[in-house]
Amino acid sequence: MAVSTNAIPTPQEEASAADLPTQASSDESQANDQLAQLAQFVGQTTNETLSQNEKRGGCSLWNLSVRREWSTLTKEQRKAYTDAVLCLQSKPARTPSSLAPGAKSRFDDFVATHINQTNYIHYTGTFLAWHRYFTWSYEQALRNECGYTGVQPYWDWALSGLLGLEKSPILDGSEYSLSGNGEYIVQTGDIILGGSNGLPALILPTGTGGGCVKSGPFASMKVNLGPAGLALPGGELEVNGDGLSYNPRCLRRDLTDAIIRQYSNATAIAYNILKPKDVYDFQMTMQGYPGSGNIGIHGGPHYAIGGDPGRDVNTSPGDPIFYAHHAMIDRVWWIWQLLDQKTRTGTNGIAGTGTFLDSPPSANTTLDTIIDLGYAAGPPVTMRDLMSTTDGPFCYTYL
Repeated sequence: MAVSTNAIPTPQEEASAADLPTQASSDESQANDQLAQLAQFVGQTTNETLSQNEKRGGCSLWNLSVRREWSTLTKEQRKAYTDAVLCLQSKPARTPSSLAPGAKSRFDDFVATHINQTNYIHYTGTFLAWHRYFTWSYEQALRNECGYTGVQPYWDWALSGLLGLEKSPILDGSEYSLSGNGEYIVQTGDIILGGSNGLPALILPTGTGGGCVKSGPFASMKVNLGPAGLALPGGELEVNGDGLSYNPRCLRRDLTDAIIRQYSNATAIAYNILKPKDVYDFQMTMQGYPGSGNIGIHGGPHYAIGGDPGRDVNTSPGDPIFYAHHAMIDRVWWIWQLLDQKTRTGTNGIAGTGTFLDSPPSANTTLDTIIDLGYAAGPPVTMRDLMSTTDGPFCYTYL
């Protein structure tokens, strides 16, 4: 009898490195085809690498987890995932109240850790690896503490952009989604990012919601922490101290198709993979070079979700879609890494320092830099452990 593995299914005709695209197509359909071709190629690379591990133990084709896009999951699989998230929200926090009085649940532990470390995990050398470990640790909490037997799904932003956010399976508000838009409320003014540091402000439109989410699994959810830097229509910023006090309120969303279509379409994703040749350019393109007028494929979905905590860089994991979003961020990095695996998973796969845009000045991030998720999860690991999805604590890949 044949024994099945978790190898990534590949067509009979394998993708060749010589045939891979070198420049992102401006045509959305062609860019989607390019992304599929790139994913197929690096999937083959993963299969070939892991097939050599079978006699060495560790991660292999036999214990590999495969992360899939939300829309490809069955209704039962989607429901199992959201049930596990609700379970995590019902379990008591591990973070001491002296450190984060507002952390009331295990779900909040992750939010509190992100708030505490925000200035050390964005525009830093740890941005990509920290969020890889953070998302994986959340997945492990769902599995180990809430009986979830599936894998962390990812959110294909380009697909949602084509369909329209409110029509996409992940945000249609059904019981098999991650809930949908917030109730419509009148909003005055645009979202204004930056503009106070000598760089031009970036103007973003508001969306079609703005109020409390009223449908889907998270219709009754309470956001307990934050805001710590919530961008409001009209250019105001809402801050509740350090964001760690108890401040229960509804989950709000303001879905904005214009943002997802401009910043996180298939062409933008393909460009972020094909254009940068070094990790500094890759991660800066992804986050948006300051003053460029582009918030990158990372910022696009955050601000397209909008609302509270969606527009708050610090508190953003307070919206359950954060983890599907960052699984997609990780998938883009996974593809980019495996196009030059040796270089991009080693020393030359890291660039940047330990503080936001090196302010205040700090030491360069290296393979020996420690990543510690505090009370959310553990144990502390080094950057060296996080550079591959099939090494260190990890054994997963993507379709």
